[in-house]
Amino acid sequence: MTNMRFRAPRRTTRRALLAVSALALVAPLTACGGGSDTAAGDGKTLRLWHYEQEDGALSNAWDAAIAEFKKTHPDVKVVFERKTFEQIQQNAGMILNSDKAPDVMEYNKGNATTGLLAKQGLLTDLTSVAKERGWDKKISESASVTARYDANGEMGGAKWYGIPNYGEFVLSYYNDDLFKKYNVAKPTDFKSFEAALAKFKAAGVTPLANAANDHPAGHWLYLLALSQADDTWVDNYQLYKGKVDFHGPEMTYAVNKYKEWLDKGYFEKKDVGLKGSDMTEQFVSQKRPIMVGGNWWFGGLTTDIKNFEWSTAPYPGSEKTLGSGGNHWVVPTKAKNKKLAEDFIDITMSDKIQKRIGEEGNVPLAAKADSITNPKARELINAFNTHQSSNGLAFYPDWPVAGYYDTWMAATQNLMNGSKPDKVLDELAAPYEKYAASRH
Repeated sequence: MTNMRFRAPRRTTRRALLAVSALALVAPLTACGGGSDTAAGDGKTLRLWHYEQEDGALSNAWDAAIAEFKKTHPDVKVVFERKTFEQIQQNAGMILNSDKAPDVMEYNKGNATTGLLAKQGLLTDLTSVAKERGWDKKISESASVTARYDANGEMGGAKWYGIPNYGEFVLSYYNDDLFKKYNVAKPTDFKSFEAALAKFKAAGVTPLANAANDHPAGHWLYLLALSQADDTWVDNYQLYKGKVDFHGPEMTYAVNKYKEWLDKGYFEKKDVGLKGSDMTEQFVSQKRPIMVGGNWWFGGLTTDIKNFEWSTAPYPGSEKTLGSGGNHWVVPTKAKNKKLAEDFIDITMSDKIQKRIGEEGNVPLAAKADSITNPKARELINAFNTHQSSNGLAFYPDWPVAGYYDTWMAATQNLMNGSKPDKVLDELAAPYEKYAASRH
């Protein structure tokens, strides 16, 4: 559940909302290569947009990809414009349906974003290119679901409309020093995970970082449901391949286990009003020894944690976790230099740039963990690969329905504030079932 990945997510979803006009989206913000794009369409100019924050892991990787592109295309001018996530999210349809469309652009995955534009005919079908250049072999089946859409604009179809370069997922973060201080064994399965929670609590330490006025608490609730789910349930929930019973064993287990942990004090009721950044502060300040959250927190923790040892690992209570391929490159239908756009995407999938993504602390889709020199980054990539190799990326709970993010957040807060589990399940079911019925 990430701003909306159908979301208006998170990571990108963690960016502050900013109201902008379509005019602001058209105006260049930052350019590499300089000058106006007067040569667009002649194979001599590549216009590129992305919204990664300057000096972030992905921004640095894309800077390296642009530099590599210039080496291999010395006669091509690169006009790069850094946008905000919200600029592209709010105005993409209007801009891509005009002569101002860039040649290649980072865009948000999901039915309400890439799927919608693909259905409207605004994005280039990259299926044949993905096969010719081998991108489809470098990206796993589970990581490519959000890059592929059907004629209705729903993910998981046969046609590629985006090419992701990185992955994202939810995993465990452990304060190794606190585990040693309280003589708590690192969890290896769900039984030992709950044993660790109980031992910390007995020692007077609230074990779990959490926040319910943002995505984390909803992520926890869905992760608990996934621990009881199989591939069929995930496909039914995310892709509408079958009926979902919100009072079935998966979601019933989730709300009951969540309430049990709340009652036992494994996280605190006051966490109901906290934001995601408050959750990470609980971990960084050593008030909570365990945080289960997205890899998008990894870079900030690497910078902020100075006084204790910490590690990452797959959450041991479930073979499936929240996650997917990351946001991806798309080529607008009205792009003037599509071949150059394909060449740039190919560079971002190269061993050199994929390794750069990993060294910068993100999760490359096409680099092996043992090629990464940063040991913490290797831990992170290995954890992702554990899920990716077993079809264990189960997307996010708010993806199936536009606007569902707010429903999940409110329902989780209500659970923490004392609502009965069955009532919470009814809250989650109502908008989902309404939308599911409207599809037929």
